[in-house]
Amino acid sequence: MTLVTGGSGFLGRHLVAALLARGTRVRVLDPTIAGLPPEVQAVRGTVTDPASVARALDGVDVVHHLAGLPDLWLPDGSRFDQVNRVGTEIVLEQAARRGMTRVVHCSTEGVLIPWPRRRGGTIDERADARFEDMAGPYCRSKFLAEKAALDAARGGLPVVVVNPTALIGPGDRNGTPPSGMIRMLAAGAMPFHLACRLNLVDARDVALGHILAAEKGSVGERYILGGENIAMADLIRAVASLTGHPGRSLAIPRWLALATGHASEWLADHVTRKAPQAPLTGVRLALAGGDFDSGKARRELGFNPRPLAETLTDTLKDMALSTA
Repeated sequence: MTLVTGGSGFLGRHLVAALLARGTRVRVLDPTIAGLPPEVQAVRGTVTDPASVARALDGVDVVHHLAGLPDLWLPDGSRFDQVNRVGTEIVLEQAARRGMTRVVHCSTEGVLIPWPRRRGGTIDERADARFEDMAGPYCRSKFLAEKAALDAARGGLPVVVVNPTALIGPGDRNGTPPSGMIRMLAAGAMPFHLACRLNLVDARDVALGHILAAEKGSVGERYILGGENIAMADLIRAVASLTGHPGRSLAIPRWLALATGHASEWLADHVTRKAPQAPLTGVRLALAGGDFDSGKARRELGFNPRPLAETLTDTLKDMALSTA
């Protein structure tokens, strides 16, 4: 039996589908269980509740821990730590009590980006980012969650860590930040952009990467699951060519991007209480980010993500259908 925490989320649903296609018996732990395939054993609950986690782990031998808050801003920032760090620690503790054959922890590219001291170059698993380098509360919580996972591996729990880059693809009904960016580009609603580079990966490929990590990954290692590296200006042109929008967007300087991030987040914190258009964490990640190297996952796991053009086409088609 395989447990997927957060199995009702964007990546979770793709992972559940991929596991079922392989004939795997799947259980999901999630606060929202509506719409899951009928053959899935659904446990309604959260990773912050030890009793729910214990119930979900009964009879399980493989865990894919995806549950977490992917937002870059929340009205109550303490929830990042409570769900992403504490929830992970509860899952790891309960899994260690039962003896799993493999635990795959889903981390993020953000923990590999040292803000603001990064100065170019390609990012791989050897990145030396520290807690004080994290770009914001989301990244800090994920950094501590990954540290807990790697500490558990050193303590004997067979944990493998994966670090997906920016997830896009069909089926994102929760509106994660990368999908929101693609939606804005498709609508021609991004008049300004950062002159940055980013790495986009298909959620369907990351789901398969999770399975490969469980099957072939080395305990205590991390694997970047990334797709193609692309300049923001090229991404804007690629989306414009697929949608027919002109794709006019002006690159803004670093100082203005940071000022906009600070201002929009202040307004969100103190006035609107709604997600800012330019969350400061996102601005910092974009400014300090860059190209990612998934060579380790390709060599050791057989990870083979599809071309970005295919993912963009499928993503935009799905967005059009979901709003029709």
